[in-house]
Order: sequence, then C-alpha cells, then structure tokens
Amino acid sequence: MKKAKVGLLTFSDGRKFAHELQLEMNRNFQERLRQRLEATGRYEVVTGEEIIWHPEVAKREGRRLLAAGVEATILNYAVWCFPHLTLIATEFAPGPYVLFSNINPSYPGMVGMLAAAGALDQVGRAHMRVQGDVADEKVFAKLEKFLKASVAVRRLKGETFGLYGGRPMGMYTAVADADQWKRDFGIDVEHVDQYEIIRRSDLVNKDEVENAFHWLEKQLGKNIHYDGKKLTPELLKRQVRSYLACKEINAEKGVDFFGIKAQPELTDHFTTEDLIDAFSNDPYDWDGPKEPVVCATEADMDGALTMELFKHVTGEPVLFADVRHYDTEDDFFDLCNSGAHATFFAGRSKRPEDNLPRVHFWPEVFYFPAGGASVMHFAQPGEVTLARLTRRNGKYWMAILPAEFVLFDEKKNWAKAEATTKEWPHAFARLRVPADEFLATYDSNHTHGCYGNWVEELVNISNLLGIDYRIYA
Repeated sequence: MKKAKVGLLTFSDGRKFAHELQLEMNRNFQERLRQRLEATGRYEVVTGEEIIWHPEVAKREGRRLLAAGVEATILNYAVWCFPHLTLIATEFAPGPYVLFSNINPSYPGMVGMLAAAGALDQVGRAHMRVQGDVADEKVFAKLEKFLKASVAVRRLKGETFGLYGGRPMGMYTAVADADQWKRDFGIDVEHVDQYEIIRRSDLVNKDEVENAFHWLEKQLGKNIHYDGKKLTPELLKRQVRSYLACKEINAEKGVDFFGIKAQPELTDHFTTEDLIDAFSNDPYDWDGPKEPVVCATEADMDGALTMELFKHVTGEPVLFADVRHYDTEDDFFDLCNSGAHATFFAGRSKRPEDNLPRVHFWPEVFYFPAGGASVMHFAQPGEVTLARLTRRNGKYWMAILPAEFVLFDEKKNWAKAEATTKEWPHAFARLRVPADEFLATYDSNHTHGCYGNWVEELVNISNLLGIDYRIYA
C-alpha cells in the first residue's frame, strides 16, 4: 500500500510578540508529531514551513499543501491561537481535517483547538478531533484511525469506476446514480460494453495466455477438476484471455476499480468471469505481486464502492460475497457466491504458493451454461469486519458488522459447502447479532469485508461522508 501523504500545519497566537515567544515550543510539538507519523513507515508528512500566526501565512501554507497534493491535513494546536487562521488555511489545505490538541497545560492549546473546531462546524467543514500526547499509544492509535478514514475518503476523489454491462438480473441494489457518485464521492463512472471483453480476448498475446495457463496448472495441480464439458483447458484459457483483456481495457480507460455484470450474457454464451473477479482482487497473479484491484461481481456498484473504501483503509484484498444461508446448527452465515472471493482468503497470505494449493477450480454449475472454472476455497478463520454501503430513499447509510470467520474439520467444511453450492467459495461468518435482527434490517444480498477490526475507521468514514451508520453488535 502506498504511503499516505499527510499535511501538518501548526497554529499560533495572532499577536506577533506572543507568537515569537512561543515559536520554538510550537516547532517542537510539530516536529514530535511529524517524527511519530513517519516512524510508522505509513506516512509521508508535508509539514508547514512556518507556524501559522497571520492570515498571509495561513494562505501561503494552505496553498503549499494543496500544491503538494496531500490527502488529509492535520491541524496542530499546542497554544492559544486565533481561530480565523484555521478557517483561512483550510480554504486551501486539502481535507479531510484532523484537529490535534497536544498535552501542554501551561498554555491554552485545548482552548484554541475547541475554538477552531467550533468555527469549522459553524461553516460546515467536516473534521475530527484528537487530544493527548502523541507518544501515548492509545492516543496515536486514535489519530491513525482518523487518518486512515480521511485518506480513504480522499482517495475516492477523481477515481474512475469501470461499469461493464449494466443492472444484473433485476438487482436495484447493484445500480447507483452516477451523478450522485460524482457529487457525494468524487467518482466518475465509465460505462464499458461487455462485448469489449469478448472482442479483446481474441487479441491478447498468446504467449501470455500460455504462461498464465501453465502457471495455474502448476499452482493448483489436481485441484483443477476438468470434466471435458463445462471445464476444459480451452475454456480455462478463454477465462485467462478475458482477464488479460480486462486488464488492458482498464489501463487504457484509467479505471481504478470495476464491476462486471456477466449474467446472463457472458455466462450463457461466452464464459464465466470468476477468474477476473478472483485474481483482480488478489495481491498477485501469474506475473507476480501486484496491487489488488477491486472487482465486484454482478457489476454491484455500491458493493464495489464499499470494497474500494476497505482497500484504501486496509491495503488488503477485500471479500465480495452473497449472504447465502444461515446455518442454525453452528450459528453462522455461509457467505457464498460465484465470483469475487480473492484466493488470498484461502490461506490469508500474500504469496500464491500458500493460497492456491487450497483452491479448487470446479466446472461451473447449471446456472452458467457457457461453463468455465469456478474459483472455490474456504476462507481462513479469524476476526473480520464486514460492511455495506447501501441506500434508503436515495440516502446512503453504512451497515457495519463485526464478525468472525470460522472453520471446522475438513469433512464438516465440505458437508457445509454441499448444503449450498460446493463449487463456489465459502466464508463461514459468525455475527455478533441474532440472525433475525440482521435479516430484518440489512439492505442487500451482498456483503464485503477484510480481516481485522475496522469498525472505528468505518464509523469515521461514515461521519466524514455525512451518512448514517449502524453497528451490528
């Protein structure tokens, strides 16, 4: 994951004599914060060249951060400062904004932070606040949760979503308003006809196809279950060609994340696109390590948007799944869908050699007459956070689900898979709320998530976006 570029501006008293008396103190607090951030290896910090005490300095420093392309700005307070300086600087310095009040009781820095925060609220400028010693791990963890959320929201701006096809099988929840996306998130939607995948797949380099095919056969071995009908070497190569064609199209059109309708046109007459779904979301393919590129099955726009936010927060591959079945015996939801379970989840590793021996390519089921490989595996156990951006009466809200992936012994895992569709990937998710409560209020057949606890980051994202949220816990 590339480093987040974060701006850092420190504010001072608007009286020149007071500013000069406190100048070195302010510089020291700014330097402590810069060093603490950069020591993580996760941030490139663009600090203010001057401590802000005058409107001209506020304008100059704000414009400098704008020119530097920072993705969020920390507004730093250690002494009393004139609140209007914060508002002037944030006319130019890019948001989102995190206000940080240092421990410095001999000086009214907290007063300055609160006065500035109130002014930001009055003019409707979203921000978050942290108070404490940056050397305190709990304080710094809180600051990081705000920064991760801020950078994730910022990185959406200017991105392009590639929409291959359109609404799949009548799913209203898979289709969003392109105008609303541009207005609320800063994302452009590029429509691409699915025929481009078919046309371009015949034009890709044959040596690349053979290299990918042999790599897959080597990695999966006997776990590729050819049947001579729905899954043949020729069909698997067609899926490889589709993946390579899609990569080329996305690169040409500047697509940052995408979704493919697939059903029914491609799945009836060409091939399933499970290989595109899985390996786009993976941190590798046959060419080596790569950045995961979010791909949503069934061209689910709000699903893709949720996944893109997860990716920007975590830097990890993100799950896409149907909420398929509730198992009353063992109290879990089987998250199972033909599509975008990245093979990363099979071994929870960034190395294909750890994951792919656990993956099966099964012949596609009766829903998909064109055939091809279904990319199947069981997600590894561990703490996860699931979430979904969705809409009620045109307004977005976020469902946040702290959960755990569980597994059983091999025989029981396969028995549970047989109860739904064994050929599709499975994540057995145990939620913290009763099944009936979840099913009565959740607004989609799809869900998404990453390993780890990301609840606070998602709450921060919701607050920054000005949308409601519900934590299912």
